[in-house]
Amino acid sequence: MLLGSPAAVPCRPVNALSLDVEEYFQVSALERHIPRAHWERLPSRIEASMERLLELLESSGARATFFTLGWVAERHPGLIRRLVAEGHELASHGYAHIRVNRQERRAFAEDIRRTKALLEDIGGVEVRGYRAASYSLDASTPWAYAELYAAGYGYSSSLYPIRHDHYGNPQGPRFVHQPLPDAPDFIEIPVSTLNWFGQRLPCGGGGFFRLYPYAVSRWAIARINRVEEMPAVFYLHPWELDPGQPRQSGLSLKTRLRHELNLGRTEARLRRLLGDFCWDRMDRVFVLGRATLPESLLGCWP
Repeated sequence: MLLGSPAAVPCRPVNALSLDVEEYFQVSALERHIPRAHWERLPSRIEASMERLLELLESSGARATFFTLGWVAERHPGLIRRLVAEGHELASHGYAHIRVNRQERRAFAEDIRRTKALLEDIGGVEVRGYRAASYSLDASTPWAYAELYAAGYGYSSSLYPIRHDHYGNPQGPRFVHQPLPDAPDFIEIPVSTLNWFGQRLPCGGGGFFRLYPYAVSRWAIARINRVEEMPAVFYLHPWELDPGQPRQSGLSLKTRLRHELNLGRTEARLRRLLGDFCWDRMDRVFVLGRATLPESLLGCWP
């Protein structure tokens, strides 16, 4: 069972809030334009974005899980210690945002162990959660869950069960499940989707949160809570609260829209989201918060 103490939350259901901690230049949409070898040359903007995020969370009373790149943690250890001190969960996003389905099994095992040890050394807490870069733990990497379990992780949140040109597994389970038959204490927690007239619609945050009108996101999360009686799983990136980030040249219209659309509206939308729903860390919602699950799914739990 994962570690953590239940938060004093005044409402039900409690949804799971997560942040993928990476710089604006580390996202997969820009990887063809910004090589990893150039990362050190680019201006860092993560501290200001994280400051805004942490202040928003503190003012709302919400706590979140921060899936953090080892590369970022090494360069900004103070941010890691602060988010831990303020009651948030520290989790792994791998070291350098390399997709799982582009790694050999041995390289992946080394990466997740290295990042876990690094984050634990900086944060002074056990790291049990993992999220793959660009939700790239998919049907082509069935061995990845076994490596995560062997490395000491307690859960993954690496599945976005939708059809997308960069990621996704539209046949994957929509809700929390046990991906390893012989490891009942290891779970996968997919990002939220909505079934609507036979179609799976993404509603778990990121670029779709910037694309949809806020009312659509609010309606979708409320429906998951009310109709399906499940907690929603939502994510954002710190750079999505930074409309002043440097614009990259040479991008296609599709890539530019994907990365830059409505950056100036994200912070206000997130503020509304924190006020409209109750949010907590992934580990507390899905491990200590089992009462939020319907009876039909309790059998998935150890």
